[in-house]
Amino acid sequence: MRLLIVALSIWTLLYPSFLAAKDTVEGRVTRVRDVDTIVVAGTPIRLNGVDGPEVSTRAGKQAKLFMQRLVAGKFVKCDLNGDRTYDRWVGVCYLDGTDIGAIAIQSGMALDCARYSGGRYRSLETASARAKIKRAGYCQR
Repeated sequence: MRLLIVALSIWTLLYPSFLAAKDTVEGRVTRVRDVDTIVVAGTPIRLNGVDGPEVSTRAGKQAKLFMQRLVAGKFVKCDLNGDRTYDRWVGVCYLDGTDIGAIAIQSGMALDCARYSGGRYRSLETASARAKIKRAGYCQR
C-alpha cells in the first residue's frame, strides 16, 4: 500500500493535471510553445486540427508571436479529446468562447489539418498562408 501511495505521488508530480479522468482544462495560458501548442495552467495542449509552421522558420516565429499576443496570460477553456501526442494533450481551446485554432487559421498563421479536424477549418485558410506555410505530411489531403 505504501508503495502504491509513493508511486501515485510521483506520478502526480510528473503529470500535475491528472487528466486521465478529465476532459476539460481551464486556466491561464502560462506559455506558448508555438502557434499550435499552448500551456494552460501547467498542462501542455496541442490544438486539434491546427497545422502550424515550425518555429525554426520565419513564418513559425511570426505565428508564435501572434499566438502569444492572442492568449498569453489569458483565461482559456480547452475541451480535450483524450488523445496525447508526446507530452501534450490534444484538444480545442476557446478564448471568450471563440476557438483559438480557428482564429490562428483565419488570421493566416496556420493551416487546417484535415486528418485531425475533419476539415472543419479548411474554409478559414487564407491563400497567403497556403503559399508561405508548408503543410505537414500527415495533414496532406
